[in-house]
Amino acid sequence: MKFLLVALNAKYIHSNPAIYSLKAYAEAHVKEAELEDGRFCIETQEYTINNQPDEILKDIFLRKPDAVGFSCYIWNISYVLELVRDLPKVLPHAEIWLGGPEVSYDASKLLCRERSVYGIMMGEGEETFSEVVRCYLKRDRAGLKGRSSVFEAIDGTAVRDEKGNAVETPRKTAVDMSSIPFLYGNLKGFENRIIYYESSRGCPFACSYCLSSLDKSVRLRSTGLVLKELDVFLKNRVPQVKFVDRTFNCNRAHTMAIWRHIIEHDNGVTNFHFEISADLLNEEELKLMSSMRKGLIQLEIGVQSTNSDTIKEIRRTMDLNRLKETVGKINGFGNIHQHLDLIAGLPWEDYQSFRNSFNEVYEMKPEQLQLGFLKVLKGSYLSERAEEYGVRFKEKPPYEVLSTRWLDYGGILKLKGLEEMLEVYGNSGQFRTTLQELHKEFETPFDMFEALAEYYDKQELSGISHSRMARYEILDRFIYSLVPEKHSLYRDLLVYDLYLRENLKSRPPFAADQEPFKDRVRAFFEEEAVSFRYLREGYEGYEARQLIKMAHVEVFRDGRAILFDYKQRDVLSHNAAAHEIGVWKQVEKNVFQP
Repeated sequence: MKFLLVALNAKYIHSNPAIYSLKAYAEAHVKEAELEDGRFCIETQEYTINNQPDEILKDIFLRKPDAVGFSCYIWNISYVLELVRDLPKVLPHAEIWLGGPEVSYDASKLLCRERSVYGIMMGEGEETFSEVVRCYLKRDRAGLKGRSSVFEAIDGTAVRDEKGNAVETPRKTAVDMSSIPFLYGNLKGFENRIIYYESSRGCPFACSYCLSSLDKSVRLRSTGLVLKELDVFLKNRVPQVKFVDRTFNCNRAHTMAIWRHIIEHDNGVTNFHFEISADLLNEEELKLMSSMRKGLIQLEIGVQSTNSDTIKEIRRTMDLNRLKETVGKINGFGNIHQHLDLIAGLPWEDYQSFRNSFNEVYEMKPEQLQLGFLKVLKGSYLSERAEEYGVRFKEKPPYEVLSTRWLDYGGILKLKGLEEMLEVYGNSGQFRTTLQELHKEFETPFDMFEALAEYYDKQELSGISHSRMARYEILDRFIYSLVPEKHSLYRDLLVYDLYLRENLKSRPPFAADQEPFKDRVRAFFEEEAVSFRYLREGYEGYEARQLIKMAHVEVFRDGRAILFDYKQRDVLSHNAAAHEIGVWKQVEKNVFQP
């Protein structure tokens, strides 16, 4: 018999640790001869939501499974159900199971609605799946194939009884985190994908919008085991390991042991991502973080709102002043990427309040500010109070907010436009110098992105996939419409931002004419090929004509000559190193005219 565990990921670079964990745990804990000799096998297969359904259906059919389990989340449930409805038509004997957070809180309703679904594994799955495997083995020996009622006694399942009625049996115990086998003993197939790693489950906080708050008992994987497993990633020079712990730093001893270990065994390549509560960090942890290699870790910090009434209503525990202070200290270290989150559509947060939250977080200067919209998740405390809050949300996953008592649909739409501008112009990091100057033209950073979103709408630019250069040209036109008297200044800033990212093959239309400086630039590189005053590591042995192609000198309208070194990039911003090599004033005056 073959049980196929299937994941549909949002992108190819993602992976689904859940299906690997189910397989590894069952194979380690179900001691049956059928598993050992291959008569009962467990396979895993990952697809993406970008694969055509027909391609997935074909692949599953060719694998000839006897049972198929789908991992279900808000981003893939629509695709999963499409497959679930068609799969019995091509594999009528295959029994279909669902699992994951999207099916764990309304399992009975789903069983009544989706007659093709054989059973549902609710909540944490390792123990449940192992019991399901054992039950299959016993059922097949007893010749009871086809009967789902034999699974009724398994904790964590929802199945149909003999009369076809849904029967739910919640799981009463949680799995021991240290009993789950290491998922990445073989890294083949993960070379170009994000490695997700779990050192704890549960969350000490009770945020009303989050399902993690339902499991308040934080369970840690043995720290010694974690360190041993991290060595596998370090030895293999894995580019990034993303910890999926909901609050990684909730246990100080566990946190410090892991951070000390990755510092001591740093390979100079691997980056570790952690989701933390910044206001919990103490001075000892901060001191350790300040000593880390630049880019060794990156932090995701959920702020969600700075409105005290909102924070209280969503049952979030956060010392905002302490958080601001801590984020500021980490910024001062200059070695750690920080990603701060906000959620629009929370209780007591209207448009003006969200504007305030945005500006407070933006002023904390994170590398990225993620603006998300409330998802009303099944099983969450907030979903139970949605009517009281006047929350209207989409019927289909991901159940995103449309309006609340405090924020109407028009406000949501405006924030959607602002979110797009934030992603393109803020979080991309490609316009940082220009934006630092541009937001001085507005009362607040929020107003800058809001105005840019309105410009996109008025110029009918929204909803179009623009090239990167087109984004620069649009920003150039927007700035001219706003402050035409400063157009030359901002054009230089745009050019500066462009060359920080790449050595352009063709010059942008808003760049200053460089023709008068060709001889001066050539002379600079001829001297550099001998002295290597600025261009050092990676340029040895190259002649001037080669250096001109490898690096770039730009002379701006104020006469400053800047050298962009593309072999030396900042680990956090990915920008080239920039050196001011002089003020070249001995050229015609009209060269610098706007």
